[in-house]
Amino acid sequence: MIPRTVYESEHEMFRESVRKFLETEAAPYHEQWEKDGEVDRALWNKAGEQGFLAPTVPEEYGGVGVDFRYNAIVDEECARSGLTGIGWGLHSDIAVPYIVRYGTEEQKQKYLPKCVTGEIVTAIAMTEPAAGSDLQGIKTTAIKDGDDYVINGSKTFITNGQHADLVVVVAKTDPSAGAKGTSLFLVEAGTPGFEKGKNLNKIGLKAQDTSELFFQDVRVPKDALLGEEGMGFVYLMQDLPQERLNIAILAIHSAQSILEQTITYVTERKAFGKSIATFQNTQFKLAELETELTSATVFIDRCLELHIEEKLDAVTAAKAKLLSTDLQGKVMDECLQLHGGYGFMWEYPVARAWADARVQRIYGGTNEIMKLIIGRELVK
Repeated sequence: MIPRTVYESEHEMFRESVRKFLETEAAPYHEQWEKDGEVDRALWNKAGEQGFLAPTVPEEYGGVGVDFRYNAIVDEECARSGLTGIGWGLHSDIAVPYIVRYGTEEQKQKYLPKCVTGEIVTAIAMTEPAAGSDLQGIKTTAIKDGDDYVINGSKTFITNGQHADLVVVVAKTDPSAGAKGTSLFLVEAGTPGFEKGKNLNKIGLKAQDTSELFFQDVRVPKDALLGEEGMGFVYLMQDLPQERLNIAILAIHSAQSILEQTITYVTERKAFGKSIATFQNTQFKLAELETELTSATVFIDRCLELHIEEKLDAVTAAKAKLLSTDLQGKVMDECLQLHGGYGFMWEYPVARAWADARVQRIYGGTNEIMKLIIGRELVK
């Protein structure tokens, strides 16, 4: 890989502390967490103590107030370590920023300090049984009743669903107004009528708690509204580039890690009396994957720079997500093939990574949706 210029010395110092923390506090336990279907809740508090959660939160609300590169470093290190059960990215990169950008002063003071310490774990409830990438198809409603809103509906595939103490809920305040009738709400766990369903059994990301959420006549005060009523769809569209950048970062660095592990494996593995790495086919495959990953990393780093400059637009973010997750799938498949039968064994990291990677082309907007976004910009 060519040298990366997006990070400076202080970023690399932060990276080293994140890496050491994960090696000590997460890596030895991740296999058990896969069996449990969720990580140890105490990990969140430990991460909060180290300043690894939501580092971009302003200092006046308990954060460090740094730029998104620090979030990216945490994402990269989790991906490179294969620690896919840790839902920090969803919390720090996606859910908490909604409170930072659109919350009232009271909401920020109430929630953000605890989001930073890990006392509050967040989730965002967008996807429904009949509405995924089509956010305009959401059926969950939040109907005004006096000074309250009453929420009814259900959500599914919600990351951090079991651990979540606070959920950003996407609901229709005016079901007849389409996208303009969509609003966001902050709903606390334990609110009467709000129930967490079962932890879903997935083909990958097995240590990540992913749940159904149910809302039956959930009454919340008007100050639970996040931002302005009817602006929810606009907020979601504005924040999706950061979510897609998060997915792209995870994709590239997970793929790079598996490629490095595969190079080690084929160097040590013997077939027909010699190392697999000496075969021309192996060398050609590795060369191809390394070249494509180098190119993609340069592009994703540029997207990160654009995002820091507040210049990352929806089309470029869609390109980042499409390119990186398609490449991630290719790398995992080719590396699994180079492992032979051992690649199909769950005890090998490549098997886990192959299963974990598949959903990356689905969430955050399917890759088919990414093509629509890019295509519509090209053909106006």
